[in-house]
Amino acid sequence: MSADQLRDAVLDFFEHIEKYYGCTTEITEGFMTGSSQLDPDNTTWNLAEFQLIRAAYRTTGNRFMLEGPGVYYEIAAEKIMDFKQPGRHKYEFIEQYGFDVFRITRLHFQSKY
Repeated sequence: MSADQLRDAVLDFFEHIEKYYGCTTEITEGFMTGSSQLDPDNTTWNLAEFQLIRAAYRTTGNRFMLEGPGVYYEIAAEKIMDFKQPGRHKYEFIEQYGFDVFRITRLHFQSKY
């Protein structure tokens, strides 16, 4: 995926995210070092579940944010190196924070539809 295609796909996702407002939202976050290949055994994982109430773009800092009761989560726009939709109501972002430091964010919306 080219940089322009990646940017357009991410923007399209966030422009239409309001359809998930009120849905139970699961964020699975993984941190890894070494390789851009996802190795679940060498990744540190975190999980959060909440009702999505708001999503926005924070221009100061260039961050996409997701918010729910007791949860505030951000994705750095300029660090996104990959974005895909592996399933219905499932999305995955990969950010690169350093030469060999990556964060994988998987979103799963338990849709009303």
